[in-house]
Amino acid sequence: MKRKIIKYWILVCALNVMACKGFLDKEPIATLDAGSFFQTQDDAIQAVNAAYKYLTFSNTNNNFYWAFGTLASDEAITGGDGSRQGLTDLDALTHTPRTDEINSFWKLNYNGITQSNLVLDKIKTITFDPAVQNRVTGEALFLRAYYYFLLIQVFGDVPLFTTIVSPEKLKTPRTPKADIYTQILADCDLAASLLPTTYTSSDVGRATKGAALGLAAKICIYQKNWSKVIDYTTKIKALNIYTLMADYKDNFRKTTQNNTESVWEIEHTNLGLNLGNSLNQWWYSKKIVGGYGFAEVTQNFVNAFEADDPRLKFTVAMNNDDYFGVVYKNSFSSTHFSPRKFLQPDSTVTQKADGDINYTAIRFDEVLLFEAEALTELNRLTDAQVSLELVRNRARLQSKTPTLPKITTTDQATMRDAVRHERQVDWRFTTSDARIKLRHLYPVL
Repeated sequence: MKRKIIKYWILVCALNVMACKGFLDKEPIATLDAGSFFQTQDDAIQAVNAAYKYLTFSNTNNNFYWAFGTLASDEAITGGDGSRQGLTDLDALTHTPRTDEINSFWKLNYNGITQSNLVLDKIKTITFDPAVQNRVTGEALFLRAYYYFLLIQVFGDVPLFTTIVSPEKLKTPRTPKADIYTQILADCDLAASLLPTTYTSSDVGRATKGAALGLAAKICIYQKNWSKVIDYTTKIKALNIYTLMADYKDNFRKTTQNNTESVWEIEHTNLGLNLGNSLNQWWYSKKIVGGYGFAEVTQNFVNAFEADDPRLKFTVAMNNDDYFGVVYKNSFSSTHFSPRKFLQPDSTVTQKADGDINYTAIRFDEVLLFEAEALTELNRLTDAQVSLELVRNRARLQSKTPTLPKITTTDQATMRDAVRHERQVDWRFTTSDARIKLRHLYPVL
């Protein structure tokens, strides 16, 4: 699947006139020769492959989703050499509508939406295998939903387009976020009904039924629709294909990707073309050749971990630790700490900017924490303890001195804090959304 997607990135450049310039001042993609292109089943598959392009953290995409949650929190600061003023502004929350990272993110995700809409518009004109047609339709619906989810996290209300429109209709008022949530859920529900549960090896990486249900559960968390969260997490568990990996680190290793804990995984590959996972360069300490060190872990984040929680060592590099073949020193970061996740030894890549460790956007441990959060808010604390304990127990079993206590509180506020703590230590210092709290700004295009 990785190579299939990359193979068709050239295609999207041919079809998509908005890839490099502003979204609102360009001709719509449908005015190109898309009609003559969409003739066969293979054409539709190529087009939906191209819609995945905008998900990756490649330097080509200039995707700074990670910065909006990580640098804007108190868990990391902008390190590096000061050459990315936009990252410094995001860290200080002094960003403006002209911040390059914000404008790039806007255009990137609308490009993904446009490609998804193109597939949904044009696939109706093709007659081909119904199972493949359902799958391609489900993929496009899910991808559109996911791109809109990313946009509303960063910008709040945004223009909603569910079809290709003419130029005069592109300059449209923003749609209230609540209405976009409704559209996302509708897309996810339909996608879940069309998508397969799993794929054969050649198609691993495509959106699945579980991915659609997982995104829907996350949206319901944002809506505080706790009963619906439980509905979706129950459906995910009923698929009987997801389990926690015994080794937490297997979620961040090149050799254990697309595992049983992965619900929605964004594929990256190393081809030496700036198409791989650039977090491997952006997050690597600048003391290492080729590393930028643009995200330095804070003491505050380190302090969040309980004593003997093994996830700390899996997540953060500290003084005298092995750091991908070298000994980490305090001087490697102004805070004395650096991230580990999504980084890999130089021997495994052709260049540092082209990492090939995937980004798992939704893992089964997160689904369990969705469930624990919703059950807590419904004051079903005993049930919430069960979901929470599944996540904590894995960490406990990996500790040399298993001291992580079970959470047995009967107080709702205490349980709420426990769930939030577990999400922080189990999920954070990834590119996870972390309930992004940037000032919502409309970009300058």
